[in-house]
Amino acid sequence: MYQQLGKFILKLLGWKLTGGVPEGVQKAVVISAPHTSNWDFVIGFLTYMALGVKSRYLIKREAFFFPLGPILKALGAIPVDRNHSSNVVQQVGELFKTSNNMLVTITPEGTRKLVKHWKRGFYYIAEHAKVPILVGIVDYGKKEIGIAYKFDTTGNYEKDLAEIESYYKGKTAKHPENFNLSAESLKNKK
Repeated sequence: MYQQLGKFILKLLGWKLTGGVPEGVQKAVVISAPHTSNWDFVIGFLTYMALGVKSRYLIKREAFFFPLGPILKALGAIPVDRNHSSNVVQQVGELFKTSNNMLVTITPEGTRKLVKHWKRGFYYIAEHAKVPILVGIVDYGKKEIGIAYKFDTTGNYEKDLAEIESYYKGKTAKHPENFNLSAESLKNKK
């Protein structure tokens, strides 16, 4: 019933569910982009309901005040200190090691505001935990949401990022002025 409710609400809101967690994937880092609105979380949560899977989420620890904190934790949120990114990689990596089945959704932009470069944490968490990256999409232009494909990291961050980001070219954010792909910026830095 939970799954049917998620599908119904998404359909009611005009969203089309595309793809899902690939067969056999028990643990993964799911990246979700573009991320420019608080609505992305709501639509994403409904998507996981519709897919019949649960995901954990990384959310800045400042959001864990009462009464919101207990609600966020119940929804699977993991509080993170954004000032110590290496600790986050270790913390989430350990969670993967002690879990048999876990998805962690990360917005690589790290914020809803415009950024020049995606944060690298999602990549290093996947590498540290030895899990794949599932490339998720929130396309407001086509009103499509879901998981497009599984990506196995190679250890070459810049090459992998360019390949991952190529999927997002032409996708529409809720606030397009706040969405940027960083692979081109990295290439131009050389």
